[in-house]
Amino acid sequence: MIDDSEDTATVSNNSKLDAMNALQDVLDRVIESRDLFNGANEIGIMHEGALYRLRVTRAGKLILNK
Repeated sequence: MIDDSEDTATVSNNSKLDAMNALQDVLDRVIESRDLFNGANEIGIMHEGALYRLRVTRAGKLILNK
């Protein structure tokens, strides 16, 4: 019987490292909503030729509509 517990641990550690790197990539691209809205309650976002509306509700939530 072959003991592959070390290989399993290595794969698990690699998966954790990959997940941490992916999270860091996202965090490096964070934009504050106040910077994005710049005092407005609604902005337009063009995505693949379609216009989307992103707005801040009275409760401070974000809503995206096409």
